[in-house]
Amino acid sequence: MLSAAGDSRPPFRRICVFCASAFGANPIYRQTADATGRLLAERGVTIVYGGGRVGLMGALAEGALAAGGRVIGVMPQALVDREIAHTGLTEFHVVSSMHQRKAKMADLADAFLALPGGFGTLDELCEILTWAQLGLHSKPIGLLNVAGYYNHFLALLDHQMREGLLQPAHRAALLSSDVLDELLAALSAATPPREPPVPVSV
Repeated sequence: MLSAAGDSRPPFRRICVFCASAFGANPIYRQTADATGRLLAERGVTIVYGGGRVGLMGALAEGALAAGGRVIGVMPQALVDREIAHTGLTEFHVVSSMHQRKAKMADLADAFLALPGGFGTLDELCEILTWAQLGLHSKPIGLLNVAGYYNHFLALLDHQMREGLLQPAHRAALLSSDVLDELLAALSAATPPREPPVPVSV
């Protein structure tokens, strides 16, 4: 869900967005990706993403570009060779592997946002959460829970915490909302811990 209430610009200049290379079964996913791109562009926030022209990735980029925003893509050469790269972005970085892709996107971004997605999106989100847990970065991380898509994932994280396999401070590192404005406000207000909590469970 998106809200037009409030138009203040978040303190971060670039946000890395993880999302699917498919549209999914529910039309609201595509609508939300497009609207997210447009809203971030209107707020003056540059989007960093995986560089694809298909699925929610393409909808996100097209929405931002249509609103005059800046979009930076990062993609391994192997995927570029499969002709799924978006050719109309502000910047496009070609890397040699998926590992380098994730590292490059993280380096370019000041914050992270996950929209609905599959294995790839979960991989990117969980890795960036793990890096935060290990103290490798202190950038805010958000999850836009579109139409309850991530309800079961969030419940799993809470279960891990109750079972003593995820520290409360680490669980709190993932901010979530079904309203983009609220999530951006939470990301803007997030204050990282001064040092990584211990013990670390991965």
